[in-house]
Amino acid sequence: MSARSADHPILPLILDRWSPRAFDPRPVDEATLMTVFEAARWAPSSLNYQPWRFVYAHNGDAEWDTFLGALVPFNQSWASKASVLIYVISDMILESHGARNPSHSHSFDAGAAWMALALQAHSMGLVSHGMTGVDFEAAAKAVNLPEGFRIEAAIALGYPGDAGTLPEALQAREVPSGRRPLGETLFRGAIPS
Repeated sequence: MSARSADHPILPLILDRWSPRAFDPRPVDEATLMTVFEAARWAPSSLNYQPWRFVYAHNGDAEWDTFLGALVPFNQSWASKASVLIYVISDMILESHGARNPSHSHSFDAGAAWMALALQAHSMGLVSHGMTGVDFEAAAKAVNLPEGFRIEAAIALGYPGDAGTLPEALQAREVPSGRRPLGETLFRGAIPS
């Protein structure tokens, strides 16, 4: 149960999910991982285009070092203990009714899929941490990124670990973070000048 509290009633699953950096290095089995990806598959998207793609590597796979190496050094320092590294990719070109046009919502839709993945993982006792501290050029090479696609973020996924295994500076940050009050992000009618 989270020490955080919402100002309005929301699903506990949403409130309790957070993004730790401490991972237990035990593996996530393939069936569990597929359940997490299945949840992402059911996210909403513009015109049901489903522009998201996920490329992943288990810790110990041949691709692991390349995936990990595409993260900035700070993220490598803690993500190396995760069970799975995932790159979230979106298709920037919308193909509809025989036409190919730039997609306005590819990032938005990929974000919805990431949230579904994160909530499913949390419901199963897993933790996930999304990050944009990525060398995007190296990541593009690592995943063989096709033209017209964009890497949105990376995700470290696994079982919760002991915060004491993190560097001292990170241990203090290993707590669920708060959120801005709604009054700072929600405006009726227009954003004030």
